[in-house]
Amino acid sequence: MTPQKHPPWLRVKIGNREQFVRMRQLVETHHLHTVCENASCPNIGECWGRGTATFMILGNRCTRDCRFCDVLPGQPEKVDADEPRRVAEAVRLLALKHAVITSVTRDDLPDGGAHIWAETIRQIRARNPECRIEALIPDFQGDEVSLGLVFDAQPDILGHNLETVPRLYPIARPQADYQQSLHVLRRAKEADLTTKSGIMLGMGETIEEIRVVMRDLRANKCDILTLGQYLQPTRAHIPIERYWTPEEFQQLKANGEELGFLHVEAGPLVRSSYHADQIPVNTGIF
Repeated sequence: MTPQKHPPWLRVKIGNREQFVRMRQLVETHHLHTVCENASCPNIGECWGRGTATFMILGNRCTRDCRFCDVLPGQPEKVDADEPRRVAEAVRLLALKHAVITSVTRDDLPDGGAHIWAETIRQIRARNPECRIEALIPDFQGDEVSLGLVFDAQPDILGHNLETVPRLYPIARPQADYQQSLHVLRRAKEADLTTKSGIMLGMGETIEEIRVVMRDLRANKCDILTLGQYLQPTRAHIPIERYWTPEEFQQLKANGEELGFLHVEAGPLVRSSYHADQIPVNTGIF
């Protein structure tokens, strides 16, 4: 398939150059990873220029090989017990009011890295008591003990992305399970956490399939939803079937609000943590 030319509405914003350089230096000095770099996020210029980033813990090699994701698969790094402290210190130096943490999937670890997740949340809160913490977690293979470790650390928002519609899971997420991901969100809500999920559009799904996923999320009491355009990282990844228009995203946003999501962020360049620190106060989330 010949790669499609990006439509004119897919134009990224460039933020403050000095702040961008400061962010890069901070990440390098503290030996940290960010999903901004490792997943080739198109918004890195804008977000780093605003002094925000999504820190990625547990290394930069994933035990899964999702065909939409640019994070490298392979043999993971040894777990770094000091990483939670360094992440918390970076949050302090940036004076973040809202910190987003994610990770690679670590199916090689007995608890999937849940103890590092929990310690990272605790360390951030200890050094930054006013900072909201958003944890975008893997599925931990549905393990209740691992999920409990993270839930007990009480992040302000617990995110877990469905990514796509059930029909496309064998193609896009062959090592994941749609119902298991819904279970993660349901268990987080049962633990009285604010929950969040995200869907990418453009891999071949229909609008009705997206609406079914949105209804499934609401049936499991998911609070926040993000909808964005899938962008093919390399030729080895799933090709883009089509570009959804800004108008279609706005229609889906309206559909989500009608379903009862407390907040819906939808648009071609929206990603899981895009503008995560700017959730309107009138949503009742915080």
